[in-house]
Amino acid sequence: MRGSGALLCALSALCVSVGAELKARSCGDVRQAYTSKGFSLVNVPHQEISGEHLRICPQGYTCCTSEMEEKLNQQSKLEFENLLDETSHSLRTTFVSRHKKFDEFFLELLENTEKSLNDMFVRTYGKLYMQNADVFQDLFAELKRYYTGGNVNLEETLNDFWVQLLERMFKLLNSQYHFSDDYLECVSKYTDQLKPFGDVPRKLKAQVTRAFIAARTFVQGLMVGREVANRVSKVSVTPACARALTKLLYCPYCRALPSLKPCVNYCLNVMKGCLANQADLDPEWNLFIDAMLQVAEKLEGPFSIESVMEPIDVKISEAIMNMQDNSVQVSSKVFQGCGQPKPSGMVRSARGISDVFNARFRPYSPEEQPTTAAGSSLDRLVVDIKEKLKQSKKFWSTLPDGICKQDKVTAGEANEEQCWNGHSQGRYFPEVLKDGLTNQLNNPEVEVDITRPDTFIRQQIMALRVMTNKLKNAYNGNDIFFQDSSKSSPQSVFGFQVTLSSKGAANGATF
Repeated sequence: MRGSGALLCALSALCVSVGAELKARSCGDVRQAYTSKGFSLVNVPHQEISGEHLRICPQGYTCCTSEMEEKLNQQSKLEFENLLDETSHSLRTTFVSRHKKFDEFFLELLENTEKSLNDMFVRTYGKLYMQNADVFQDLFAELKRYYTGGNVNLEETLNDFWVQLLERMFKLLNSQYHFSDDYLECVSKYTDQLKPFGDVPRKLKAQVTRAFIAARTFVQGLMVGREVANRVSKVSVTPACARALTKLLYCPYCRALPSLKPCVNYCLNVMKGCLANQADLDPEWNLFIDAMLQVAEKLEGPFSIESVMEPIDVKISEAIMNMQDNSVQVSSKVFQGCGQPKPSGMVRSARGISDVFNARFRPYSPEEQPTTAAGSSLDRLVVDIKEKLKQSKKFWSTLPDGICKQDKVTAGEANEEQCWNGHSQGRYFPEVLKDGLTNQLNNPEVEVDITRPDTFIRQQIMALRVMTNKLKNAYNGNDIFFQDSSKSSPQSVFGFQVTLSSKGAANGATF
């Protein structure tokens, strides 16, 4: 009997010990963490309760009610959106700020160039220029309209400028005659044959065309990159993703472990499932970045828009001098082809128009480059953006790493045993999956339908593909006109027309 009593006593002690272990733990830490998120403590347990009511977190003893679990589910979505916003902030800021800088630079470059030409021509040619300034104003207006997205054919614009300049100068150099509109139209037909302005128009057309195509397309590329980055950074969280996020970020609360952070690999599988469609953007994004880097090369050196536009007043003046030097031969050939014009009854000045045109410009000096709104030369802007673009490659496929390697999100790779694995504290054993939608078929954390790609993401992929094609054409000196491209979003830049400018642009001749 003594033996039986001792055994009973031992069993009783063991039962007391087990009962103590199974005793519900305090939820004090959970209550403190929960209220720090801005939630009310009303109906929040002081000690663990039975958890059969939980739909996301592990059932068993828990510090969470159904209402708490739902609030934590909503909080998980909000924090995920914030994490994505923070992680993509640098990328989005790059495209926003650089688009603004380049756009300001190019617009002010055009404005300063036109002002410089106007000042020089007023000083040099005086009243004669002012009476014909509209020809030059029209040229710059069309160049600006092209740059800002207008459907302008650069070659035709430049051809029209030289035709108008020829007609005005021909009248000035032959002021003793009267010329009808029909006669002047006949004069313009001799432009290519007589080359009154020498080789300047051909060379300038080649340079301006290539430079403007590169500048406009590059800025449009920055705009498309900006819009795609902004749009893709705003994620629509699926119910399956929301459940996985709640389990990752807040189920430790329900297990009375509010300070326990998730394991890194566990976080990676959740993010790869939630961001599967974003990762599929990466191949097209990388091709887009490569094309942007190629066009950026065209913004540097002697063929850049800055190098072409700043001395344009000197180049046009040289063309005017060529016309002046050849005026007798040009007039003679025109009179032969178009007929002898009628006298105007005016007596030509003894001083002659030629004396006015003989005032030549001093050579162009690079030190006189105008200060731009961007506060930097184009070369420095390009060096900066090239570095930023290179850093943005593979951004979307490495987004899960960018989120999960943050100390505030996970326990870190050095704490593989001291982290939340989705069930308890301990090592996370499942293998980390590869990126992209098709690789999420067996994702252990997020249920992903790999047969239904996200339509919105596919639209962004198409927008990048269209822009990449435009950039490749620009690199080769060819132009693609977008409908209202200055105002378009990536969804409205499909349907485009290729206009080859290679006839003029293929010539690399320089002054």
